[in-house]
Amino acid sequence: MANQTTTAPPPQGELSAIDRFFKITERGSTIGAEIRGGLVTFFAMSYIIVLNPLIIGTVQDGTGQVLGGGAEATPDTLAMIASATALVAGVLTIAMGVFANYPMALAAGLGLNAVVAFSIAGLPGMTWADAMGIVVIEGIIILILVFTGFRQAVFNAVPVELKTAISVGIGLFIALVGLVNAGFVVPGAGTPLELGNLGTWPILVFVVGLVLTIVLFVRKVKGAMLVAIITATALAVVLENTLNIGTKAGGNENGFNLNAPEFTGVVDVPDLGLLGQFSLLGSFDNLAVVTVVLLVFSLLIADFFDTMGTMVAVGSEGKLLDAQGNPPRTRAILAVDSVAAVAGGVGSVSSNTSFVESTTGVGAGARTGFASVVTGVAFVLATFLAPIVALVPYEAAAPALVFVGYLMMAQVAGISWKNVEIAIPAFLTIVIMPFTYSIADGIGAGFIAFVIIKLALGKVRQIHALMWVAAAMFLLYFTLEPIQTALGLGA
Repeated sequence: MANQTTTAPPPQGELSAIDRFFKITERGSTIGAEIRGGLVTFFAMSYIIVLNPLIIGTVQDGTGQVLGGGAEATPDTLAMIASATALVAGVLTIAMGVFANYPMALAAGLGLNAVVAFSIAGLPGMTWADAMGIVVIEGIIILILVFTGFRQAVFNAVPVELKTAISVGIGLFIALVGLVNAGFVVPGAGTPLELGNLGTWPILVFVVGLVLTIVLFVRKVKGAMLVAIITATALAVVLENTLNIGTKAGGNENGFNLNAPEFTGVVDVPDLGLLGQFSLLGSFDNLAVVTVVLLVFSLLIADFFDTMGTMVAVGSEGKLLDAQGNPPRTRAILAVDSVAAVAGGVGSVSSNTSFVESTTGVGAGARTGFASVVTGVAFVLATFLAPIVALVPYEAAAPALVFVGYLMMAQVAGISWKNVEIAIPAFLTIVIMPFTYSIADGIGAGFIAFVIIKLALGKVRQIHALMWVAAAMFLLYFTLEPIQTALGLGA
């Protein structure tokens, strides 16, 4: 974790307008550190520009069409989705920086996009516009929950140590994401995960990036993560252009996981024709009302609590939380995140939400919304500079995710492990997040366990009313599939 500034800040009159607006010096940061942190966050999550089109752009909807038109995905339709993905992410991330002054970036949510593609858009009679309309409805509802104060009230009702557990669990989760993205661990034949083939060139890129990150960090080199990402990318480019490694999808089982770092140009004029392609109420023409309600609810729960976990993790890593574990300007953070869900549907790129990869930027020194502005501008530029963004393979960015997992694990000392009333819910929260590959599932397990233990000990009065509500919502969330099956509403 970056060291905090201990010297007294200069008088306000000597600070730049940017510094005063974003409170950069006040939070113990510098403009240079914010720029580095913003770029690290961008590189750590820029894979979404490539991955989102592959998830939502290759699956047929209920009428046999892919997003963007036609029966099959084409390079042009995938490029159109990539451009819209980058633009929406950029605008919303800039909004997070300007209006909430928080170092947290947003983009099309992984997991959420898979639900939209496979569980919503593919339902009989549904079109992509109808599916995006459901995303917009979910975003509007969650925005209303912010304006009424309910979303923030639920967040405030969570015990401080359980918030710490959420942050630690996300640390393990993001480290696992990095290891899987790099191919260092892969799904096993007899076990959930096993070591991948460590004798490949892409793995060498990952290992060099991770080792360099560790060496630079322990030597207290500023921008250690950014330097490591750039160095690992340069190595990947050299290897690809001399050995023609290619990708796994391209037929080489020892190739790069997602994109091979090939230089194909600099500028690519974006096609933004997808923007506005949604039908707000179209789903009601093709599905039963109760089905639409359940689909909206499933998206809402995942979005609601994923963001809670992410903003806690970002605040914990940057030492931005107050004594109750709450970040500054919580309502503004939640409001921008809720607008992002709406914007994702309006932009036809699936629900946008806060990215846990933001912790990599905080680990690199980001403390304010200026870092988010940097990340957002990078996303906007990526709509025109897609060939350059494609130079950074998974394997070059993954070391930052793994290393941030270490930084966030340090917070585990803040949990009272001898107090079973909090230790057991904390443990379940921490282990279930990475094992289920879901932030929301880990939070739900912790919440339910917390309520059950308090009930078992006869300490009902110690359960906040909103913790009852949250636990009940998660019970419904976890049992949605059998409920839908019982009602004959399954996909």
